[in-house]
Amino acid sequence: MTAAANLQSVQPIIRFEGVTKIYGQGAAAMKALKGIDLKINEGEFVAIMGPSGSGKSTSMNILGCLDVPSGGHYYFDNVDVGSLSRDQRALLRRYMLGFVFQGFNLLKRTSALENVELPLVYRNVPAALRRSLGRKALESVGLSNREHHTTSELSGGQQQRVAIARAIVTEPKVLLADEPTGNLDMKTSDEIMNLLTMLNRERGITVLMVTHEPDMAEYADRQIHFLDGLIHQEIATEGARAS
Repeated sequence: MTAAANLQSVQPIIRFEGVTKIYGQGAAAMKALKGIDLKINEGEFVAIMGPSGSGKSTSMNILGCLDVPSGGHYYFDNVDVGSLSRDQRALLRRYMLGFVFQGFNLLKRTSALENVELPLVYRNVPAALRRSLGRKALESVGLSNREHHTTSELSGGQQQRVAIARAIVTEPKVLLADEPTGNLDMKTSDEIMNLLTMLNRERGITVLMVTHEPDMAEYADRQIHFLDGLIHQEIATEGARAS
């Protein structure tokens, strides 16, 4: 059963209430978000779509605590993120969120295991425990035999798997994926999407994914389409392409 089928039994982990974002001042002011109301339920897999300049990237930056709204409220697990200090937002980002990027953002000349361990270094986790957790994360993405390989020794799909392992090694509540298949071929993209679907369904990790690719959005339970700083439409897809 997909996460969307259980919406009545779960609570929103993320809420936007009238969220606005304005860049610049006076005549030069640009409204990137024009009053967004949004709910993401715990355990959902949501695809966020829209053309460039639609507001989806601004929304993801706010969701990831990389930016703050100009107006309205962003609630994470019933906490008003706008009431938090910069340091508190950094802790929320570090302990509750995982990030996956289109460009992988792995350290070069560094092993897959060392890349996965990096978020645990920032948490001051002892070295032996870091290695144990890192190996477990790599095993969960099918790369237990690649832990000593450097970035240059891995394919694009393997690099993205390492990036996903790095994102989940801290056991985040929410995984934010920004165009995770943008640099991959179709076969590898499907493998990565099936991996994200598995993490969502078997581990209960809430997944928010920005994508321009309709085929990839079909893996999600729900699609949210942005247009001109507003939510244009929402479509329930029930993970139609998930295997």
